[in-house]
Amino acid sequence: MRNMINKDIIKKIKNEYDTPLFLFDADELRNRAWEIKKLLNKTEDKIGLCYSIKANPFLIPYLIDIVDKFEVCSPGELQICKQYNVDPSMIIYSGVHKEKEDIEDAISFGAGILTAESVRHYEYIKEVCNCIDRKVSLILRLSSKSQFGMSIDDIRHIINVNKEDNHINVDGIHYFVGTQRTKLKHQRDELLMLKETIGDLREETGLNLPLLEYGPGLAYPYFVQDDFQDTLNPLKELLPDLIATSGSSNLTVEMGRFLASSCGYYFSDIRDVKESYDTRWVILDGGINHLNYLGQMMGMKIPIIITVKNNGILTINNSDKSLINNGYKIAEKCEKNQTLCGSLCTTNDVIARNFQGGLLSVGDTLIFCNIGAYSITEGLNLFLSRNMPLVLICSDGIISKVRDVKEIWKLNC
Repeated sequence: MRNMINKDIIKKIKNEYDTPLFLFDADELRNRAWEIKKLLNKTEDKIGLCYSIKANPFLIPYLIDIVDKFEVCSPGELQICKQYNVDPSMIIYSGVHKEKEDIEDAISFGAGILTAESVRHYEYIKEVCNCIDRKVSLILRLSSKSQFGMSIDDIRHIINVNKEDNHINVDGIHYFVGTQRTKLKHQRDELLMLKETIGDLREETGLNLPLLEYGPGLAYPYFVQDDFQDTLNPLKELLPDLIATSGSSNLTVEMGRFLASSCGYYFSDIRDVKESYDTRWVILDGGINHLNYLGQMMGMKIPIIITVKNNGILTINNSDKSLINNGYKIAEKCEKNQTLCGSLCTTNDVIARNFQGGLLSVGDTLIFCNIGAYSITEGLNLFLSRNMPLVLICSDGIISKVRDVKEIWKLNC
């Protein structure tokens, strides 16, 4: 397991900020991104790296000099990129819903590549390009039997009707199935299929179709029963297949969860403890409105959690002995059935059942690990009008506030 945030950082945060809050470790993020980049660049046919900003837009400034592309899936995300002064040539403007004004905004900004999810998208893009007299590079999204992308017949249709167009270059294919996919056989089969499909399209149409953007949806471990020994292993195992594909296409691998998960922490204080029906109910000042692990199953799967006791002792509910070197103690088993719950008035707000991280008390702080991707953007923030939490970034030991607490009640009336 990687090193966790150190005791000094935790002490500083507890002394200076109120919970709940998110902390993102920019150094951990950059180290992981460089490791991924190094793996992808092991061959002459260098494989590009694209960060899907829906995973966590707060991380954009720390990835600008590492990744090759940013996937942007909405008008709002495009505005975020403008705010962070992202080079527009780095943007792949994607998403299933694009109106003409959204397309014009992206093209006028200079987005490097646009995707078409449907024939209607293509027609909108063509109309906008003709109207403002701008050229674009377009990749066509192939359906994976979901609402995303289109059939191979629609792709052939677009290529054929676009042959005489002076504004749109159809330059390749975009393909993405889903996230947290643990069986690499599926990704290997997809890469073979894509190689064959692109080859057929080249032969049929005479187009070069040099670009392939592919989202493998590699899994990242979250829960105590998962293997944390080498969290880059799924990429290492898939790498020969990616390299083989890159020999026939300019391949860019799209990542969100796999790249960003390890850099995030969520701090929440214990506000109440009570016992009933053989259960010790631990009430936090956060909850599922902020905290979301894919697959947590109503608290049945337990994430890695650091406990900061009132006396300053750090314990962690993971048996990896390497953590001891970083100031952590392995938490003792708890004889009582402790269930961690949030502050929402719903029985769904259960974070972890039968938590084995030592006996908890009011005033202890729980730090939920591996929360760098999606949790901050997927939370039920409007539910019950509780505030959106503070967001902090730690870089080179310096903690910076990047978003203050937001009062949500104002949006609900």
